[in-house]
Amino acid sequence: MARMTWTFSSERVDTPDATSLRRDYFGDVAGRYYGRVLTEDEYDEEMIDEGLDLLAPPAGQFLVGRYDGKAAACGGLVLLDAERAELTRVFVRHAFRGLGGADLLVSGLEEAARALGARRAVLNTRLDLVEARALYVRHGYGEIPAYCTGPYTEIWYGKEL
Repeated sequence: MARMTWTFSSERVDTPDATSLRRDYFGDVAGRYYGRVLTEDEYDEEMIDEGLDLLAPPAGQFLVGRYDGKAAACGGLVLLDAERAELTRVFVRHAFRGLGGADLLVSGLEEAARALGARRAVLNTRLDLVEARALYVRHGYGEIPAYCTGPYTEIWYGKEL
């Protein structure tokens, strides 16, 4: 039997796979916030596309993860300054969870941050995203003081790279 594997590559945010993953990410996090599946009318393309210009070199990067060739995960990073890179839009599709992709994705994002010159990784999330919070803690992230504000920002994490 063939062994299924993960592959990760830097990709433009507007490719079909990257766009589909970003849409699923938004549907998941917004759906959890509202406690239900979003309707098609509720997908706000401006929000899905917000800040995408920063997820490309030299300011950042966007990774797409594929499991056995299928688009299954994504994550981005943005250089905030000469020292810090922010992880964002870290997501694994539900059908691919539990297969080790999230750990590989975070490691890949950290490697990409180092390659862009960052010495520290930071991120923010919501308290209800317990799987994400557990992932970050598992990778050595600790709670830090707030470095940004926003309506969906409730907890901040950081890690020396």
